[in-house]
Amino acid sequence: MDKEFKRTLVTCALPYANGPIHIGHLAGVYVPADIYVRYLRLRGREVLYVCGSDEHGVPITIKARQQGCSPQDIVDRYHGIIKDSFEGLGIHFDIYGRTSSEVHAKNASEFFRKLYDEGKFITRESEQYYDPEAKQFLADRYIVGTCPKCGNEGAYGDQCEKCGSTLSPEELINPKSKLSGAAPIKKKTTHWYLPLQDYEPWLREWILEGHQEWRTNVYGQVKSWLDGGLQPRAVTRDLDWGVPVPVEGAEGKVLYVWFDAPIGYISNTIELLPDSWEKWWKSPDTRLVHFIGKDNIVFHCIVFPAMLKAYGDGYILPDNVPANEFLNLEGDKISTSRGWAVWAHEYLQDFPGKEDVLRYVLTANAPQTSDNDFSWKDFQNRNNNELVAVFGNFVNRAMVLTHKYFAGKVPPCGTLEDIDKEVLAEIPLLKASMEKNLEGFRFREALKDAMGIARLGNKYISDTEPWKVAKTDLDRTATILNLSLQICADLAIAFEPFTPFAAKRLREMLGSPLDWEILGRPQVLPAGHALGEAELLFAKIEDPAIDAQLARLDRIRAEREAAAKAEAARQVVPQKGECTFDEFEKMDIRTATVLEAERVPKTDKLLKLIIDTGIDRRTIVSGIAEYYTPEAMVGKQICILANLQPRTIRGIESRGMILMAKQGDGSMRFITPEEAVCNGAIVG
Repeated sequence: MDKEFKRTLVTCALPYANGPIHIGHLAGVYVPADIYVRYLRLRGREVLYVCGSDEHGVPITIKARQQGCSPQDIVDRYHGIIKDSFEGLGIHFDIYGRTSSEVHAKNASEFFRKLYDEGKFITRESEQYYDPEAKQFLADRYIVGTCPKCGNEGAYGDQCEKCGSTLSPEELINPKSKLSGAAPIKKKTTHWYLPLQDYEPWLREWILEGHQEWRTNVYGQVKSWLDGGLQPRAVTRDLDWGVPVPVEGAEGKVLYVWFDAPIGYISNTIELLPDSWEKWWKSPDTRLVHFIGKDNIVFHCIVFPAMLKAYGDGYILPDNVPANEFLNLEGDKISTSRGWAVWAHEYLQDFPGKEDVLRYVLTANAPQTSDNDFSWKDFQNRNNNELVAVFGNFVNRAMVLTHKYFAGKVPPCGTLEDIDKEVLAEIPLLKASMEKNLEGFRFREALKDAMGIARLGNKYISDTEPWKVAKTDLDRTATILNLSLQICADLAIAFEPFTPFAAKRLREMLGSPLDWEILGRPQVLPAGHALGEAELLFAKIEDPAIDAQLARLDRIRAEREAAAKAEAARQVVPQKGECTFDEFEKMDIRTATVLEAERVPKTDKLLKLIIDTGIDRRTIVSGIAEYYTPEAMVGKQICILANLQPRTIRGIESRGMILMAKQGDGSMRFITPEEAVCNGAIVG
């Protein structure tokens, strides 16, 4: 950051109010943003922290239809759940607004109208899918059909969630409307578009030349879009939920959610600061930083800046967009539709008092420039081996020993030995590294620096052994514990951005101030200063708590696999070519009973069956050992093709073939008479 700014405006991507937030959202956007804001405030800088629910768009209307309620009911419910989750995790926005508010509707309408009046949009007529029974245009998510890539019959018009392919409605096989089940038709409609290509030269100069310090994943994605050539992007669509398009002839149209949502940052600021919002959005002394996930890079680095540029009127542009990549869960992609997630509100219920642990682990595994993984065992290990065994253990030893030997008061610091001087010299270096990493949005590395102070303190108190020294030299013990308590005060400051609940409890125990500038200074806690009672900052997480979470995921995985298997079983193989009745008549299909059965040696799939056909006893070799044991076959009545030409399989002559039904998932089932019949009865 070359320019010095007077203030910083931090925005977080507006979470979509059609479901709760999960650890992927937290790791990608909200925890790193909160760390950064807390750090800036520790430094005494002026900050505004803005977020809110994104409450328009097709997924919300789909969920409302599924649940038989209104879209407003959906957003009201999830807005509350999301807001409470943030509060529970110590993520405190200056305002957490809503795009369904009257303030936003007015502001977004005025934003569109100004661009419209100034001729900044172009209009295009196109043919889009329309439901003739529901009498409305269909968004991509309202169209379902068969995926052309994998054959999944439940693919959406924009994506197949089975194989992950990006699709368009035109690619679907046998598309149908989710509203009525009718086959959609193409119908002409007119929409307004923002001509992004007109802003391409300016975007190239502003980003590719002016912001090469942006993260490589952000810079690279933006460059790829610009190199591919920008195209006009629709800013309206045919829906009945959203901000109505404020021009004549636009009945039944609303602002496209990607255009509507980022304006929500401005609307929320106006709602909070109606008389002074402009200093946050129009002053060159304000630094704007967007925290987002990688799926929002294009909107925040290309589309929203182009909107602000088109609008003019002094709006500032983002100085940095530290977007994160995706967080996986137990090696698998987090998916809300498949239920494969750790939901924030459920975590707070399952692990009360362990808000800091989740913040710590998500930061330690932050997907800063590449995808990363969350596992429950790693969560447990980091809590037990780092927060409890290092940070918490050091603080507890320093506090307990001070209460034991010096009545809970900070003892005086005597003559420093080399080991003392080395420890004191190391902390300012770790502080400087923390500052550099936090200013550069490298939160994972900054957390390592903070934990480095805890490791330093833990090693210091272990190496100096004040509990042993106290037997012979209480003055030396006083110096060791004095320095240990000063390091505890440093930790209360250093961990404030990362584990704010524990940091607050530690400050209360120590009675120490919260000021970044005193981190690393000697004698922050004066001799004679009275300490509070010692309490554990962190508690171990035992195996049963982790096993319960893993069992839940196992159930979800099993249900998912069962559903996928059932779906595969429903897939029907296309009909074979026609045959004549005379050709069919050549087949001699008869009933038979299995008399004996055994596995064919050195094979996994083959059974040797002795059967009674009513005509004779014969041997058939069949590849059914995957589905049936020899014991289950004995006595079973089956249907066979009796006049099939004999074939030798593994040295055994097989005379005939068992008739079986093969399902789409490859599983096999016998074709058997509903009731027992005589062996040799003809099937036809």
